[in-house]
Amino acid sequence: MKAAIKSATLGMMALGMVSGAAMAQSSVTVYGVADAGLVLERGGAAGNVSKVTSGIASGSRLGFKGTEDLGDGLAANFVLENGLGIDTGAAGQGGLLFGRQAWAGLSGRFGAVALGRQYSPWYKTVRDVADPFCDGLAGAITSVFAANTRVDNMVSYASPKLAGWSAELAYGAGEVAGDASANRTLGGSATYSEGPLTVVLVHHQRENPTATAHSRNTLLTARYMFANGFTGHVAHAVNRDLLGNESKDDLLGGTVRMGASKFIASVIYHQDDSAANHDARQYAVGYLYSLSKRTDLYTAYGHVNNRNGASFKIGNATDSGSGVTGVNLGMRHVF
Repeated sequence: MKAAIKSATLGMMALGMVSGAAMAQSSVTVYGVADAGLVLERGGAAGNVSKVTSGIASGSRLGFKGTEDLGDGLAANFVLENGLGIDTGAAGQGGLLFGRQAWAGLSGRFGAVALGRQYSPWYKTVRDVADPFCDGLAGAITSVFAANTRVDNMVSYASPKLAGWSAELAYGAGEVAGDASANRTLGGSATYSEGPLTVVLVHHQRENPTATAHSRNTLLTARYMFANGFTGHVAHAVNRDLLGNESKDDLLGGTVRMGASKFIASVIYHQDDSAANHDARQYAVGYLYSLSKRTDLYTAYGHVNNRNGASFKIGNATDSGSGVTGVNLGMRHVF
């Protein structure tokens, strides 16, 4: 009898433990990108460059992300992501351990809040909506458009989607003693996404170290996915740098999917409104072939025409480039 009671008690305890685990599930995922290939750069001031390099279509990385179900729709989340070079094994982002991303946050029916080193709303918009090259290969949008890629000490809030609309706000603390405005970053975006259409208005502003001047970038972009496999991209940005110089950037691009093949093209025009008139035009085409859901081969060509001493260069996902012409050939594996 005692043995039966003891067995029943242990069974109830085990059932309770299983039930508790189901109520508060947690998971950690290891993921990454291994991207390597050949890059030819032509027209640089120091001469032509040919190299085997990493992170051409997408930055090579090793990351850890996790989530814990806290119940009632609330979850704790984190991301730790290290950038690395497949060609040398060296750490990216200046040698930072988790230089690509490092943040923790909470998400639920209210939306999501995150704190740490994060992508700015500006960068996520130009990469994911405006640019058919997704800011990679020889057609990378940030070879001309402002990058504003990551912000340290950032607090972000992303709203839930309601009737197709969502918003994101970001504040990057400058952490300068005696002046909360110095080095401060402010950003925000409003997105409408319903069916094949996505439209985003995004703004990014950064104060200088003494809070006496700030740069600002405002972008309106749209992406439309047609039923025939063609996706069109348009973008218009208005910019002001720390010296007060103003400029405008425009992009027109598209992608065509045909089975395992993907064709990409874009044209970018930079109009410098200052007296220097440093205008430029960038042209790029690319082709990707999927060997599987995780692995693709790619090639791309990009060229920029600089005017009146403009100094734009053809880069890729991780390299700013050295010349006015770039050719890429490589492979990307996502895991």
